[in-house]
Amino acid sequence: MDSTGLSDKQIVALVDCNNFYVSCERVFNPRLQGVPVAVLSNNDGCIVSRSNEIKAMKIPMGAPGFKHEAQIRKQNGVLLSSNYALYGDMSARVMNVLSRFSPDVEIYSIDEAFLNLTGIRESNWEEWGRNLKRTVYRWTGIPVSVGISRSKTLAKVANHHAKKIPAFRGALSLLDEARTKEALCRLPVGEIWGIGRQYEKFLKQNRIENALQLRDADEKFIDHYMTTVGHKTVLELRGFSCLDMDEAPSAKKSIVNSRSFGKQVESLDELQEAVSTYVTRAAEKLRQQKSVAGHLMVFLSTNRFKEGPQYNNSLSTTLFPPTAYTPDMIREALNLLAELWLPGFEYKKAGVMLADISNEQDVQLSIMEHSYLDDHRVRLMRAVDKLNRSFGRDTVSYASNGVRQDWQMKRARLSPKYTTSWKDLPKVK
Repeated sequence: MDSTGLSDKQIVALVDCNNFYVSCERVFNPRLQGVPVAVLSNNDGCIVSRSNEIKAMKIPMGAPGFKHEAQIRKQNGVLLSSNYALYGDMSARVMNVLSRFSPDVEIYSIDEAFLNLTGIRESNWEEWGRNLKRTVYRWTGIPVSVGISRSKTLAKVANHHAKKIPAFRGALSLLDEARTKEALCRLPVGEIWGIGRQYEKFLKQNRIENALQLRDADEKFIDHYMTTVGHKTVLELRGFSCLDMDEAPSAKKSIVNSRSFGKQVESLDELQEAVSTYVTRAAEKLRQQKSVAGHLMVFLSTNRFKEGPQYNNSLSTTLFPPTAYTPDMIREALNLLAELWLPGFEYKKAGVMLADISNEQDVQLSIMEHSYLDDHRVRLMRAVDKLNRSFGRDTVSYASNGVRQDWQMKRARLSPKYTTSWKDLPKVK
């Protein structure tokens, strides 16, 4: 297996927030410390984040919340609705702290980031990791685990053990062969980053049970049976860096905004409010990445798990010139909805998708139509976005989005928006 041109001298760290959604809730509600806490998905459905106490109760990730509510409450535990505004803001705070430890940070997900440490001189990387852990906790209240090694995959392995084994005190460095070999031997093959269920099953059938056995597998076996991704995984386990650092996430090629309703929706008026709101959110995301869209799709669906007549459909339109001007996009979306909607059905979900996305600097212009980038509309959108960023979402909103929005998803256990809403700021008594 060819490793020509690959480096085995890079040092990379993976910083992973522990039980992130639960940890965010505990920062502002200390009474949740030490008690079982589970955070639920949209419409208070399945468990998407578990405290260590919930894990000790053997309640699996993704389990329906209602099935385990009595068991959790019996242990004085709490179930909470997902507070995405809070989690997004806390994630930004954590990432800001991490940028002080490395100039090269790749935000991998809302609760994970890779740090490129190549070229940084440090005699004890585990103490460095524990210092990072203490700093993040002191400044944000979020506990993290740190894994350090020669590649992203090995950093994931190190982080896995740092989180699971208390003796490491939240940080593990795998930069020498003996410790790396021991860590790989203790990691089941199914736990390796990038190894899915089918791959795991295939490898076990070929007597590869752990990460060490995969790393040291016969070259002919790897070349014959492993995909390109599999080859990279093996090379990464051997300490060669195959996955480059991505400092800035690439712009999205499509943007989807959709939610299941908190109740069955029949009226066109409520559907119009929902679709208008989803277009508003999608357009905000579009402008955040300084892009415009040339394609808009609206879709509707009933609840396929409920008995009765079913209806699922979608319609699309071209936006030309490509735009990110919310009022125009709302008008087009509502025209599509008027064609889509059929009376007599109980709708469970609606959504919009923006596609054919391009950078606003590269947009194709037309001599027949004025681009929104060339007139007052772009200034208006910038003003609206600035006001909503400064004073909170929907400080300036559109009448078509409605006011009461009774169709919104259920969030009966929602905690306050401690960091993103003035009225929810914690009060000192």
